[in-house]
Amino acid sequence: MTVDTHTTVDNRMAAAVYTRTGGPEVIEVVRRPVPRPERGQVRVRVSVSGVNPTDWRARAGEAPGRPVPFGAQTPNQDGAGTIDAVGTGVAPERVGQRVWVWEAAWRRPGGTAAEFVVVPEHQAVPLPDGSTFALGASLGIPALTAHRALTVGEGGPDILRPAALAGQTVLVAGGAGAVGHAAIELARWAGAVVVSTVSSAAKAELATAAGARHVVNYRDGNPAEAIRAVAPAGVDIVVEVNPAANAALNQAVLAEHGTIAVYAFTADQPALHIPVRPAMFANTRVQFVLVYTVPAIAKANAVRAVQAALADGALRVGAENGLPLHRYSLRQIVAAHAAVANNVVGKVLVDVIPQ
Repeated sequence: MTVDTHTTVDNRMAAAVYTRTGGPEVIEVVRRPVPRPERGQVRVRVSVSGVNPTDWRARAGEAPGRPVPFGAQTPNQDGAGTIDAVGTGVAPERVGQRVWVWEAAWRRPGGTAAEFVVVPEHQAVPLPDGSTFALGASLGIPALTAHRALTVGEGGPDILRPAALAGQTVLVAGGAGAVGHAAIELARWAGAVVVSTVSSAAKAELATAAGARHVVNYRDGNPAEAIRAVAPAGVDIVVEVNPAANAALNQAVLAEHGTIAVYAFTADQPALHIPVRPAMFANTRVQFVLVYTVPAIAKANAVRAVQAALADGALRVGAENGLPLHRYSLRQIVAAHAAVANNVVGKVLVDVIPQ
């Protein structure tokens, strides 16, 4: 039995969809039936949808013009809103609960760029009353990726909590990006000394606002010397967005038994070349991170840690907190996807229900 509090005249909703791979222009906003939750699922009335790089890359595919699985796809993995219906086996008390949603569109046709989305109940996580829907929609892929990157070090914690990284130094490459921002905030919350590399003075201000204790512009002077000046023994964990370009720098600043956690790469540098001898002598660990396929226990730990960090007020958004927000309406989703593909600095959000 489904507990359902939603009624419409035609039981249809606005949703962004695409049926073939390609540029952002393949997305259109249409009317579709409102989905109903099945056993173990909840339906969320989406207020804000978050756009990630993997969202536009999934839409682009390997080549344009190819049919997509399920016949039609609603994009975007992350979002936030209110549960308005639950399926069998889910506590009816969850109806009315504010939640943040993660991986809505992973191997499923329904993402968060729609007025309603149905997900397994564990993928709709309670959002504290003091947290906005904009914050909730900015979590998901960036925060879970950051948590994984910070917990793959040798002898490191499986789950972050205050003091879990005490005594460690974390280097976050690209601290002005969404994952970098989350990594800075989570690492600082867990007690690490955070160093971040950036490419401009404006991005340095953002990384500092996020909580990085030291910020190094890698385009100025000798970044390895600058990092070693604040971390003489080296950094314990590198949260890496551009492994090929930063390979030499990382090896120069990594502590013995340090870990490089790679969560992204650039299309023009798809291969990583590692100097074997120095890496071997330092017992360097290189861990690749794709949040969608990490072990289930690691993902569950990440969700728990993000919830705890939220409760402590450690996760924040907005330019004043180091992550500018760029907001679009659902009708502007083509522009929203284009902004992410063009590497806009900050977080792109789609206001599905006008705020």
